[in-house]
Amino acid sequence: MLTYTPGDTVVHRLDPRTKLGFQFAFALATFTTLTLPRLAGLFVVGLVSLYLAGTTVRTVVRAYWIILLVLAAGPLIAGVTLGSPWFEVRPALASVRSVVRIVPLLFVSTAYVTATPVRDTRAAIQRTIPGRAGQLLGVGVALTFRFVPVLRADLRRVRDAIRARGGDTRSIRERSQRLTTLMVVRALRRSDRLAVALQARCFAWNPTLPRLQFSRLDLPVWMLSAVLAGVGLAAILPL
Repeated sequence: MLTYTPGDTVVHRLDPRTKLGFQFAFALATFTTLTLPRLAGLFVVGLVSLYLAGTTVRTVVRAYWIILLVLAAGPLIAGVTLGSPWFEVRPALASVRSVVRIVPLLFVSTAYVTATPVRDTRAAIQRTIPGRAGQLLGVGVALTFRFVPVLRADLRRVRDAIRARGGDTRSIRERSQRLTTLMVVRALRRSDRLAVALQARCFAWNPTLPRLQFSRLDLPVWMLSAVLAGVGLAAILPL
């Protein structure tokens, strides 16, 4: 599970609003790009983002290997036919071009998560979206970033406990039912504890958030974001 890693890289020093804006612009350009030169350019930008954040492609593969495996299976499924010739190359290539766009987006999201504290993300959201809507969205994102790793750790513990008690000898259906039941119980207990902890800490909708300030490093990133957004909008809007 990806988490924030303290550091002093270029991406760490960027304002979180700049990083969020870049992610949105990059996603827009990614989902509207089909030509190979543009895809190659997006891959280069994604790899540079990883490098500037102090992380590697190996980190992306370890964190998203299930997603990458599903993406790799997409073209194979798209090319399979029920009759002769049993496999067609053209739909498989079309599927490859569609799914490969997700990979550079994973690069950029990994750079963001590993280089941005959760509090900074919440501050960026609440100061960009005014009112209770921004507060609710900021709280939701912050709790998600903190709660999901805990649930994943619980899943590993439950799975190890089932194996230690000879659960591997049971059928897949029985193991799945047991694992699901225990995870639901643990998740409900976690949510109850979270509610009590928030009350005990006098949870506030508008706490004192970190101070955000743009710097000279943010200007070129905003310029690049504008270019990416322009590329994406040019592919959508008739010109």
